[in-house]
Amino acid sequence: MTPIRLAIWSGPRNLSTAMMRSFGARADCAVSDEPFYATYLATSGAIHPMQEEIIAAHEPDPEKVIAHLIGPVPGGKSLWYQKHMPQQLYLPNIRRDWLSQMRHALLIRAPERVVASFDAKLPSPSLEDIGVPQMDRLDAELTALNGAPPPVFKAEDVRANPEGMLRALCAALDVPFDEAMLSWPKGARDTDGVWGAHWYMAVENSTGFAPPPGPPAELAPNLAAVAAAARPSFERLQARKLTPLMTP
Repeated sequence: MTPIRLAIWSGPRNLSTAMMRSFGARADCAVSDEPFYATYLATSGAIHPMQEEIIAAHEPDPEKVIAHLIGPVPGGKSLWYQKHMPQQLYLPNIRRDWLSQMRHALLIRAPERVVASFDAKLPSPSLEDIGVPQMDRLDAELTALNGAPPPVFKAEDVRANPEGMLRALCAALDVPFDEAMLSWPKGARDTDGVWGAHWYMAVENSTGFAPPPGPPAELAPNLAAVAAAARPSFERLQARKLTPLMTP
């Protein structure tokens, strides 16, 4: 049977690592954590925590990354969940013809929460840092490639109704739902990027999706401006977000 490769795209601080944990809890699923991150840091000029360690520990050559992503599935699994970020894709040295070999979905989160969470780890993010222009470009490209827009799901909805939203996402991607996706053991994973030491403390202590948070805190003016600039793209994608499926 031909394995299924899932490319799930989001900006940073979008519940993306918890989603990787969820799919990684399936016995039939391999996972990959931001395979183009080292390429992005080596090419874009962005300065991130643990930059030298990331480039040293992970593959910065985009052609080798692509060959891996379309090559044999790790562990011979039938499903491969690839956690991607669009800002790591749109670089001059990364080709995109391999996108046709994946099933895609876009994960979104309210931009006010994204910029607040990102700022706590890497201060003063820009619109490009949180991947908004790149997500818009990717959405248009995938729509043209497949003749229909990719499914969109919202982080807040997953936290409010994990099973219903995971069922909806699996249905949209034409893969079976697995109840194992609802929980996972605490701890780091060998499949986590080395950057997990800086970014993944909360998810390493989790055993499932956390309940929805309270109201967002007021943002500093510079962060509020970024969130406001991101909101039109967020609203456009949110308009077609998946709705939860009822448990059978």
